[in-house]
Amino acid sequence: MRYDATMPRYHFSGIAGQGMNPLAQLMRAWGHDVQGSDRAFDLGKHQELASKLRSQGIALKPQDGSAITSGLNRFIFSTAVEADTPEIRAAKSLGIELVPRPQLLAEVVNAGQPGVAIAGTSGKSTVVGMLAWILRESARPTTVLGGASLAGEGISGCFAVGSQHAAVIAEACESDGTLIGYRPGLGLIHNITRDHAEVAVLHRQFDVFAQQAKRLYVNSACPEALAAAVGHPDVVRYGTGDQAAIPLEVIAIGPRRCQGVIGLPQGDLLLDLPQPGAHTLDNACAATAIALELGLAPMAIASALRTFPGVARRFQDLGVTDSGMRIIDDFAHNAEKIKAAILAAQAGCDRLVAVWQPHGFGPARFMREELKALLPAILRPQDRFCYSGIYYAGGTAVRDISSQDLASDLPESVRCGHAENHRELLAWIADTAIPGDTVMLMGARDPELPRLAQAVFDLL
Repeated sequence: MRYDATMPRYHFSGIAGQGMNPLAQLMRAWGHDVQGSDRAFDLGKHQELASKLRSQGIALKPQDGSAITSGLNRFIFSTAVEADTPEIRAAKSLGIELVPRPQLLAEVVNAGQPGVAIAGTSGKSTVVGMLAWILRESARPTTVLGGASLAGEGISGCFAVGSQHAAVIAEACESDGTLIGYRPGLGLIHNITRDHAEVAVLHRQFDVFAQQAKRLYVNSACPEALAAAVGHPDVVRYGTGDQAAIPLEVIAIGPRRCQGVIGLPQGDLLLDLPQPGAHTLDNACAATAIALELGLAPMAIASALRTFPGVARRFQDLGVTDSGMRIIDDFAHNAEKIKAAILAAQAGCDRLVAVWQPHGFGPARFMREELKALLPAILRPQDRFCYSGIYYAGGTAVRDISSQDLASDLPESVRCGHAENHRELLAWIADTAIPGDTVMLMGARDPELPRLAQAVFDLL
């Protein structure tokens, strides 16, 4: 690809990051000169990704500041990069524009024709994955930037490149406070529940996001999403709630597939997906609404969803062991997601053995009272539950809560287990699971979780 000297030159600091490398690849595909650095590459890690980036003409540099020169125009940095690195100091000294990754993502979406931003505290990665699959199966090359890969395609994110002056679909995340930067042609709010912050605090972002979308899609079954849409001049409601313009009727939620019907002016559309759960149908209804807006035929949408492979670590079925136990790996990390995953699993088994690993000490404290009320309400007498040791990523986190504390919150009738590390957890599972069980591991952030799920499968 020939470099156009009139276009900005980019440096991506932390380019190996799940949200960073797709944007770097996209800028390169669109004709920009791109280079990047990452401490993981400096340590010899992620060499497969490094080779992939180099093959696209992206130069990889040491992350010591030496790569930052006056020839660069934009310095893109990951939120995982500290505020005072040698690279950031060098970029500031040279007057290079510093752009946080979420800002660049919002710029890409806002320039899309149309730009589609999928928001919500749950389900947005799967909605984006469904749209990516529908478009791929329909031979409609479109730029897609999502947080989770399709199952079987790695775990580095959902990414596809379309032409520069065409539609862009992206996952817009509330966790970093950047929803207010989006001004999409099509905005979607799938739900708003307590996650990262209280609902009232989250509304400060979602309400601005809603008003800045040219056309807004909202889940009619979520009161908080509907509240964010109040006053918007162009709102389309979808889902199981009242007054949905694109109504969903749930027919079956399991045990292995789910089915529902979407009412369209041209007739009912049957959805039949190879994943269980009412939340799967909610996600599919959202994806269908956007796909219709993009001009895809209803039957083409339904046909693609019939073979949707799922999204990595979103109720990912690893299979049945020789001893007859089904192993599920899931990304659930807030109360709503944990509830949805447990209910979906229960629809397909007589007994569930569920494990949740909190993704930090702050989240564990934030969710403690919620889980104390939730788990006894949804776990059946025969089910078993265990808290795994709280994930610690390093730094200055206050480590004043443990999995044992969380387990002690629950009544004795739940018989909740706790394990301070993965070795103890494997031992608990080996002692607890019996043939015929579904064993489900839930958690986020910890890069070892996919390997842990596979270790459980191999153990059982």
